[in-house]
Amino acid sequence: MKKFLLLSFITLNFGSLFAQSSTYWQQHVDYKMDVTMDVKHYQYKGKQELVYTNNSPDTLRKVYYHLFNNAFQPGSEMDARIQSIKDPDGRMVNKIKVGDKEVKESRIKTLKPNEIGYLRISNFKQDGVVANAKEVGTILEVTLAKPIVPNSKTIFTLDFDGQVPIQIRRSGRNNAEGVELSMAQWYPKIAEFDFEGWHADPYIAREFHGVWGNFDVNITIDKAYVLGGTGYLQNKNEIGHGYQDQGLVVSVPKKTKKLTWRFTAPMVHDFTWAADKNYIHDVVKGPNNVDLHFLYKNNPKYIQNWKSLQPKTIQLMEIYNKTVGDYPYKQYSVIQGGDGGMEYAMCTLILGQGDFEGLLGVTAHEMAHSWFQHVLASNESKHGWMDEGFTSFLEDFGLNEMADKKMENPFTGAYKGYSSMANSGKELPQTTHADRFDENRVYSITSYSKGELFLTQLMYLIGKENLMKTLKKYYQDFKFKHPTPNDIKRTAERISGANLDWYLTDWTQTTNTIDYGIKDVKENADKTVATLERIGRMPMPIDLTVEYMDGTKESFYIPLRMMSFEKENPNPSLKRTILNDWAWAYPTFEFSISKSKTSIKKITIDPSGLMADLKPENNTFEIK
Repeated sequence: MKKFLLLSFITLNFGSLFAQSSTYWQQHVDYKMDVTMDVKHYQYKGKQELVYTNNSPDTLRKVYYHLFNNAFQPGSEMDARIQSIKDPDGRMVNKIKVGDKEVKESRIKTLKPNEIGYLRISNFKQDGVVANAKEVGTILEVTLAKPIVPNSKTIFTLDFDGQVPIQIRRSGRNNAEGVELSMAQWYPKIAEFDFEGWHADPYIAREFHGVWGNFDVNITIDKAYVLGGTGYLQNKNEIGHGYQDQGLVVSVPKKTKKLTWRFTAPMVHDFTWAADKNYIHDVVKGPNNVDLHFLYKNNPKYIQNWKSLQPKTIQLMEIYNKTVGDYPYKQYSVIQGGDGGMEYAMCTLILGQGDFEGLLGVTAHEMAHSWFQHVLASNESKHGWMDEGFTSFLEDFGLNEMADKKMENPFTGAYKGYSSMANSGKELPQTTHADRFDENRVYSITSYSKGELFLTQLMYLIGKENLMKTLKKYYQDFKFKHPTPNDIKRTAERISGANLDWYLTDWTQTTNTIDYGIKDVKENADKTVATLERIGRMPMPIDLTVEYMDGTKESFYIPLRMMSFEKENPNPSLKRTILNDWAWAYPTFEFSISKSKTSIKKITIDPSGLMADLKPENNTFEIK
């Protein structure tokens, strides 16, 4: 195992460095942590050593750490946000009666001292010298004992005391399904510093951004507990619990009350684990010899769902590998825990009860995050649509690929969600920081649905083959990095040859909408003249189909001038005529059909439904 881990580490690092340009840099961390868990009081103590490599051109005089657990205290910023947002997350509130009215009260607001979360830091040193560390809510601000100059390393050491909060959001103890420990965002985690500067956002229940690095973690806990999470277990013969290789003898003395689990994880940007005394642990082989671990509660009502999930997970990983690129690690764990579904490095925590379709859907989504967030690590707080939207695309694509009856357009749900938001007047640009949305619903649709449509409309713009090539090239060039919106745009441009800056600008940086219509269809001798109009502010090229009374069809394609591009015919079975391009400044476009109006049954703009036109009712002219 040690030989394999070293080889994995070298492969992952060289693969990352090979694709880097000479101007790209990213910070690097190496964590070592020893943690002892007090399961009676849900508290833990730990020591952390962090080797920090400053690959930036800047001299750093301060660093910042995230103390996520501190959010779960009355009066925290997370508590305040729950109380002020228009539609608080239902998992984070209690419904109480005040007179005749039912009101929503923050669950954090009512936590008792033994129910809150906290993370307290002491004995902070830099290279053995005491540094000034100040706790500010969920952030630790550290004024360094000495500056970290470019291309140098320093070692931070600290002690920490933590308390696991009552499970309210993602992490915590004793969740709704009885899982005892969901240990996400549990340790002092250094904030990311990149070309934009420090990303030391307070924790208000949104998303994350982490530094790429390696973890070596020892977790000491009562021997009755079964653990799963990030990384590779190093001491299988001391642990058992279904982790040991076949034929391996587990040597745990009967008098032993606690076990120390040692996990190592190469090239990840987070470390998560979960534990329960009542976990069933199954291991199956996935594609490329990946070990797929399934840890779930021993509840007879749901065991069959978890057994049925396992071959489906193998299928999904095969599809994701083929669509984007090979999953780069040698293990992935699907773990019952958390409060719905949340992605982490090499694992996910999900709710495990409910029907099978729900369990499969959540697994499909969260595992897809292994590509879009835990290998392609975009900044979720600033560009949530890049990980949630692209993951939703891969989820819908993957589930459709493995379905017995495939849908022609498996993304229709995302279009409906986006349309409802855009027509509500509440939409904000996708450049809005995740914590700044007025409503949770708008944030969710913006990130998941509209983010998914970025890719489905890219399929409309440059063609399915070019989109699929783009995804693979994007993965190859930016895995183990922090790609930005411009990176996916430039990859698509390089693959297709199209100019797409206008698309990135209009779709992600504004609330401009798409609305094209058929304004007029009139007879002109033995021909028909059709006039189209652009009503929305956002431009698009136009696919158009004409269906005739005799049952035949033909298609027309109107390129968008600012794209400087003509895509391949998406339906080669139909004769296609490429018309002159349509420049954005012209509100209308007129073209001629070589048959009389009476011979036409129907004219349709975008028969594929891949263009997010907000008023599809004016996309059709039909003789009735």
